[in-house]
Amino acid sequence: MSKLLETNNTAPLEQQLQSMLEQARSACSNNGELSSECAVAWDAVEEMQAASSDRRLHQKTNFDRYCEERPDALECRIYDV
Repeated sequence: MSKLLETNNTAPLEQQLQSMLEQARSACSNNGELSSECAVAWDAVEEMQAASSDRRLHQKTNFDRYCEERPDALECRIYDV
């Protein structure tokens, strides 16, 4: 079962996700769709997908970096109305 959760931490997240998808499909075809190995593999895939989505949501844009460097710039001002 530990083999299912092994991923290369240096590989890009999308590449890890593809590898985990293949492992999950293999676990389900080898052990049956109702097996615990299949469930664990798909849980790991769901966690990786959530992490990937979370990472995309929290990436800073060039505008965010610009505003961090120049908080007094007109473009970066935020007004409460």
